[in-house]
Amino acid sequence: MFNTPLPKYLTDKKNIVRLIVLTALFAVVFINIYAPFGLKELKTLYKLTEFEILGLSTLIILTGVLVVVISRMIMYRISRRKNLLVWQYILWAFAEAFAMAVFYTLFEKLFLHDPRCILDLLKTSAKNTALVLFIPYSVLWLYFSWQDKKNELQKLANSQVEVEASKKMIPLHDEKGVLRFSVKAEHFLYIESADNYVNIYYIDKGKVARFTLRNSIKNLESLLKNAEVIRCHRSFMVNFEKVKILRKDKNELILELDSPKKIEIPVSKTYAQSVMETFTRYSLSH
Repeated sequence: MFNTPLPKYLTDKKNIVRLIVLTALFAVVFINIYAPFGLKELKTLYKLTEFEILGLSTLIILTGVLVVVISRMIMYRISRRKNLLVWQYILWAFAEAFAMAVFYTLFEKLFLHDPRCILDLLKTSAKNTALVLFIPYSVLWLYFSWQDKKNELQKLANSQVEVEASKKMIPLHDEKGVLRFSVKAEHFLYIESADNYVNIYYIDKGKVARFTLRNSIKNLESLLKNAEVIRCHRSFMVNFEKVKILRKDKNELILELDSPKKIEIPVSKTYAQSVMETFTRYSLSH
């Protein structure tokens, strides 16, 4: 776990800004309520009012938070060049807490003239700083993780919708591979070969319409292999979703389509087996 690559959301620029802002706000609230780092002594020493101590303490706190700002700017630049690991990120966070603890220790010693040993001051500052940083850090890590999973699920859902939408449309390209025509599967009827062209028959406003495309039926057969459009004759391909009746007339199979007018498509012996297999599959699944 600790030796795995750091999730990208922790070094995302927007998330870094959110982390800095929330950490600063949390530090201001926490420190003004809890009053560590000798702030009570500061009030007595300089005879400050409550409003003045609030303003001064906030300034001191935000000055300390500059450590996080500088640190995260460096982290962001490094993460653009190479992938950080989880253990490196955790170590980095501890280094930030230690740097802030040193800042507040020096503040207490140099400006408040705290008589305690500097090591005792550093221990107390480290404990307070850890609370100031690690509570928002932990909460935001969980939030960013949840948000990232939510976004991934949304992308997956959108991609599935796009795939389903693409399945409902049948794209038809010319011999150069240029998309010339696209029709909903529910409206598409059949393709008829006409020398170097093919005629695309489909339903438009309740009537059978035709679109002529420069391509061969053989090329379209390979392009439409993932659609439910199958070859049934040397000159015909049919959308099996629109097949209403399959019947045998003498020695010939006939496909009757569900369309505004009667359309019958012949099935040649070459493709009879494929058509029967498709018909069986449809019978079992519908």
